[in-house]
Amino acid sequence: MSGEDKTRQMAVGERQRRAESGNGAHDGERAEHMTRSQIDEEIAAMEERSRHQTQTLTPPPELPPAPPRKALLIIGVALLILMVAGAMTLIGRETHERALAKETERSTIPTVAIVHPLAETPDEELVLPGSLQAFEESPIYARTSGYLVRWYKDIGSRVKEGDLLATIDTPEVDQELNQTRAARQQIVAQLELARISAERWQNLRKSDSVSAQEADQQTSGYQQAQANLASADANVRRLEQLESFKRVYAPFSGVITKRNVDPGALINAGAGAAGRELFDIARVDPLRVFTSVPQAYAPFIKVGGQTTVTLQEFPGQKFTARIARTAESIDPTTRTLLTEVDVPNKDGRLLPGSFGEVHFAVGSNVNKVTVPVNAMLFRSEGPRLAIVDANGRIQLRPINIGRDYGTSLEILGGVSAEDQVVINPPDSLEEGQQVNVAAASPSQQGQQPQNVRQKENAPEQRQGLQQKEKGR
Repeated sequence: MSGEDKTRQMAVGERQRRAESGNGAHDGERAEHMTRSQIDEEIAAMEERSRHQTQTLTPPPELPPAPPRKALLIIGVALLILMVAGAMTLIGRETHERALAKETERSTIPTVAIVHPLAETPDEELVLPGSLQAFEESPIYARTSGYLVRWYKDIGSRVKEGDLLATIDTPEVDQELNQTRAARQQIVAQLELARISAERWQNLRKSDSVSAQEADQQTSGYQQAQANLASADANVRRLEQLESFKRVYAPFSGVITKRNVDPGALINAGAGAAGRELFDIARVDPLRVFTSVPQAYAPFIKVGGQTTVTLQEFPGQKFTARIARTAESIDPTTRTLLTEVDVPNKDGRLLPGSFGEVHFAVGSNVNKVTVPVNAMLFRSEGPRLAIVDANGRIQLRPINIGRDYGTSLEILGGVSAEDQVVINPPDSLEEGQQVNVAAASPSQQGQQPQNVRQKENAPEQRQGLQQKEKGR
């Protein structure tokens, strides 16, 4: 359809609407008088206006609004989806934070490696190391200064008490003694003159020939002369004793272990003077052996009890000894009892300074275990072992140390074979601290006993011993 036809139709329609909207009588008259030419003029005018108007797009028809219930349902579902998504986000964030906090807390807890102590069978005999010492030992110094004339005993010489060891030339002391003796003779002569004068003046005083003052002066002079003589006698005796020290004697029976001088050597008197001692003498029968008995065995040590001593240079031989004395007190640092054992040595086979072992027959049932030496903790309260309990917390236990095997220690109390002992414990470990236990390494799992008693307690050895006993 062309544009003119559309314009004509629109004009006709407009005319009809006007005719319908007017009132009846007036519209009828107007319709009667309207001519065809007027209609054509209006149509032409409307066509002219339509040419000048721009063509516009017809908007799409509007959709009818949705019912109210359906819109609320859609909004509710959208809100529910948003709430679920937010809740899932919050839950995921909280879970991540908890996991991060647990990981952080886990990283702050130290991780430790543990071992189990190795059990040992109870001993019927306690063997402790000890050093043999001379029963008496003394350095011998000169009491007077001079030059060594001769020595009479050398190292290894057995001497009796009072034997002459050396002589010293003391010219200064000799001359001083002679001078002191001469001075004494002068004092003796002065004393005699003072005595005669005092007696003479006392007789003159009886006849009032002299005053009492003069008689008293003579008497006082005699008393001063007596005091001077006593002083001179003491000085002479001092020098005579000092001169007697030019001969050096043995203070007790024993053996000479050192000789530090030769003839012609300058000798200085006293231990604090420049120089060394002349001789060292030691009494070697009997010998003393000092050893430290652990606290757990202290009740079995009795003074007067019999023991034996063994030395490496005498394999298979045991030397009878006797418990001479004990300190009667436990050392708070080492938790041991200092014990002295005396060993007879009449033939002189045992030498002072030798290393030996003392065998005590204790017959105790003390439960003992061994732990690596690197499991020790040294605290001001004493040695400790760090034990991990069932809750993964540290317990610092005091222990009693027995023998030292080098790489391991014998523990006489404080731990058992079931305990978990921390090896290489850091110094920062505290009582009750939470720790993580590391998995055992293959080297730790295959750890072998380090001494004979540990081997006896190994599972394979125990099974072998049980089979042997059954066979018997």
